[in-house]
Amino acid sequence: MTRVAAAQLAAGTDVAENLDACLRMIDTAAEAGAELVVLPEFCNHLSWYDDRAHARRMACTPGDSFLTTVAERAAAHEIYVKIGVTLAREDGRTTATSLLFGPDGDLLGESDKQILMGAENDHLDRGVDDSPVIDTPLGRIGMYACMEGVINEVTRSLTLRGAHLLLNSLNSFATDEASLHIPVRAAENRVWVVAANKIGPLLPDAQLPAIAERLGVPPDRLHGAGESQIVAPDGTCVAMAPATGEAIVIADIDISSADDKFREDGTDIIAARRPELYEKLDTGPRERLAGPGAPAISAAIATASGREIRELATAGVDLIVLPELADIPIPEVLRALTGTSGYVVTTVRDGAAHEGLLLHASGIVGRQRQLHHTARHPWLTLLGDELTVFELPWGRVALVVGDDSIFPETFRLAAVADVDVVAVPFTPAESWELRLGLPERAAENRLNIVAAGSAPSGLTGEIYALSPDFTLWTAWSGPFTGVISHPEVTTLPPGALAVRATVRPAQAVNRTVSRGTDLVAGRPLRPLDTLTSRTH
Repeated sequence: MTRVAAAQLAAGTDVAENLDACLRMIDTAAEAGAELVVLPEFCNHLSWYDDRAHARRMACTPGDSFLTTVAERAAAHEIYVKIGVTLAREDGRTTATSLLFGPDGDLLGESDKQILMGAENDHLDRGVDDSPVIDTPLGRIGMYACMEGVINEVTRSLTLRGAHLLLNSLNSFATDEASLHIPVRAAENRVWVVAANKIGPLLPDAQLPAIAERLGVPPDRLHGAGESQIVAPDGTCVAMAPATGEAIVIADIDISSADDKFREDGTDIIAARRPELYEKLDTGPRERLAGPGAPAISAAIATASGREIRELATAGVDLIVLPELADIPIPEVLRALTGTSGYVVTTVRDGAAHEGLLLHASGIVGRQRQLHHTARHPWLTLLGDELTVFELPWGRVALVVGDDSIFPETFRLAAVADVDVVAVPFTPAESWELRLGLPERAAENRLNIVAAGSAPSGLTGEIYALSPDFTLWTAWSGPFTGVISHPEVTTLPPGALAVRATVRPAQAVNRTVSRGTDLVAGRPLRPLDTLTSRTH
């Protein structure tokens, strides 16, 4: 077992005070017996600058007194220290950089942030190389920072290159970091994640009230959201700090358990990937393939009942998703849709293929084969070779069939193809799939998702609708809650045979999570090289 720690602290414009806070947290972690401690992002200076020259003046330089002191403290306690700072590089770039110091004080690795958030784009330079995987006696370690964990490519790349333990330094006021973006990276990759966030103001005290008023949010919503945490490979949070206040969280973890990539049904979730399908992800920015969909439609998940389908369709529901391999003949579904404009999605076994069907009163209007083989269906050997997009009157739709739902790459393909709504007929096998996986697919891709599954108790599933209240760069209909990208979730009441909700196809067009930061077009290129490689 290895004892690890996540430290949350405030960092302002006084570099000496910031250094003292870092050293205090390293000392506290060491006193608690930790062998590794993760500190937040931008520990050297508040991430707010007058201009690029100001950012460069305040940045650390390799071997300066700030970094040397941190290295010396790591050596004094014989502890690994991961810290995020801005770094003035000799080539003129100023980067947001994660540094890992070893227990002898040596610099073991560094990682420049590849996705910058908002004003960071004005003052800093993106990383041009993918983050390294660092071999240590503790295990193989990968580093990332804040916005790099709001989408899946960086952490997926680190996992594919063998990382057991991912260290995330954050500088975020978003409350859905802790509830969604941090733990999902552990669960989808079956790795450990140690994440340290800031507390206190993330903007200069003197300017905070005016900026908050301009954005229409309470000033305390622009404080670091805390909740630093340590997450197990199944997505379980084993230790979490409070939302406010300087704190250290500690956990004893078995890092080698991240070698186990097997799902409960025996599927190796890494080996089951199909890199040849993901090459479409490795494309640059381009014009959207179609205009926005309808402002709103009605969607539902339902049990495999002709009567239930009929009631929903005649009530004006536009899209009804049934669980995979629903026990209902296709002609019965078509009869239930007669005289309505509704669509139904389900799946059937077609020999050695698992095929999703898009049904309308006029018949079968779309087919989508499952793309990935998993052990849950031993008979499934005939796979699809692409994700198809269906143009419906109210938007662009894709079908994610069965266990394709556990692969983040599937939904990324949908986002790159400018899909508005994804129908997911599946069977959830592990708790993280509904709790973390599908909400994250909606959030990181700006996709409406309608997911219906079967459970021992009967129908299960949820509907994930894109909210028009997205980031601080859109006008909010109500008070800002601290949530940046988490979708609106409609759950199935216990024992219910169906549930319906409004989803918003048109909202899928807006992927700008902050000024200058696009969730899809802004994905980093270097991790895509790894995701599309057949050697991992």
